Amino acid sequence: MELVERWPVLDRHEMAAVWLQVWVDLGRAARTIDAYGRGLAEYLEMCERLGVDPLTAGRADVAVYVRELTRRPGRLGVNVVSIESGAGLANATIQQRLVPVRLFYDFLMEEGVRQSNPVGRGRYTAGRTFGGGQRGLVPRLTKLPWIPTDEQWLSILDVVRSESARTRVMLALAYDCGLRREELCSLRTDDLDPGHRMVRVRAETTKNRLERVVPYSAVTGALLSGYLAHRATVSRMRGALFLSESRRNHGQALTLWTWSKVVRRIALAAQTPRFSTHTTRHLCLTDLARMGWEIHAIATFAGHRSTESTMRYIHLSGRDLSARLAASMSQLHAWRVAALAALDGTGQ
Repeated sequence: MELVERWPVLDRHEMAAVWLQVWVDLGRAARTIDAYGRGLAEYLEMCERLGVDPLTAGRADVAVYVRELTRRPGRLGVNVVSIESGAGLANATIQQRLVPVRLFYDFLMEEGVRQSNPVGRGRYTAGRTFGGGQRGLVPRLTKLPWIPTDEQWLSILDVVRSESARTRVMLALAYDCGLRREELCSLRTDDLDPGHRMVRVRAETTKNRLERVVPYSAVTGALLSGYLAHRATVSRMRGALFLSESRRNHGQALTLWTWSKVVRRIALAAQTPRFSTHTTRHLCLTDLARMGWEIHAIATFAGHRSTESTMRYIHLSGRDLSARLAASMSQLHAWRVAALAALDGTGQ
């Protein structure tokens, strides 16, 4: 009932409501359910507007939906998808919008309602990874994460220097431990081990449900100690580490949205609008790659299930390319020296 109230279009499409309820029953995170529900509702509304039955829709019908997405301005304004367009949602956003549609058709195939998936992720085989030779409707653009230059980072730190003790320690932990936004805001007092300067990142707060324990530096430890003393003036109760100090939510756990607003304000003040709550994680992992950490060690530290995600930071750091360039230059140098040495006596 709650799902139908949030997305009324599901009440008109029984299989869609059943599909979303399956994800709820499987215990998927509330944010995941919200993204799936909104995404599928948007697609179903388009089908109704065009008189298309979603149970029998073909690849051409889904392509119309993709076309609408590529022409729709983003929440913060137009975003260039291609040089020619000058408008439309970003490639990554379009990919996200297609995920619930693709999963819905996977479900219909599993239930025997239809034989193929029009989203084009490849042939479906129950119990196996999706794949195949069929190309997706939208080519996936893989971009390296953005990280600030040294000058931009110093500008950010100049702004943060005048921020509250809570903001300073949150930014320090976010970078030092490579934490995602939800992991950071969900930290509890009993997740800390100050004696060993370690933080436990609980599985239920992570993106892929992998628990990990990560260290933090002595500098961050000093900031954390100062914040804990300040926190005691707000609340002496154990629980959420970072507390709101607003009059309306005083002593309550700091929300993801509040932290996002804080970081956005810092970014604008530092004149680095691309800086976000995830930038500190990107910067941390890139710095680890620059320092020569082995890829599996970085993956463990970051909580990546696969090293494929970690490889982005190896590429971004330029570590492998630099090593290869140095090796090739060394060989080239040796060859030139050998060639010069061969000149000895040849002119006599």
